[in-house]
Amino acid sequence: MNSVIEKEKKLNLALTKLKNLNLQNPDIKKNIEDLSAKKNQLEIEKQELEEKYKSLVNDYNNLSEKLDEFENQEKNEQKKQREFTEKIDELNQETDSLLDELDKWQT
Repeated sequence: MNSVIEKEKKLNLALTKLKNLNLQNPDIKKNIEDLSAKKNQLEIEKQELEEKYKSLVNDYNNLSEKLDEFENQEKNEQKKQREFTEKIDELNQETDSLLDELDKWQT
C-alpha cells in the first residue's frame, strides 16, 4: 500500500510539473519573430528589385527603339549618299559628253 501512495504522490508531482511546464520556449519564439522580420525584409527587397527590373526593362526597350531609329536614319543617310553620288556621276558623264560635243563643234 505504501508503494501505491508513493506512486500516487509521484504521479501528482509529475502532473503538477506538467501543468507548470511552459510550452512556449522563449528562444523558439524569438527565433520565429526574427525569421518573420527577415521574411518581411526579404519581401520588401524582392518588391524593390522587381520594380528596378521593370524599370530596366523599360529603359532597355526605349534604348532599343532609339537604336532602331538611329540605324534606320543611318540607312536612309547612306541611301541618300549613294543616290547623290550616282547623280554626281551622271552629271559628270553628261558634262563629259557636252564637252566632247563642244570639242566636235569647235573643230
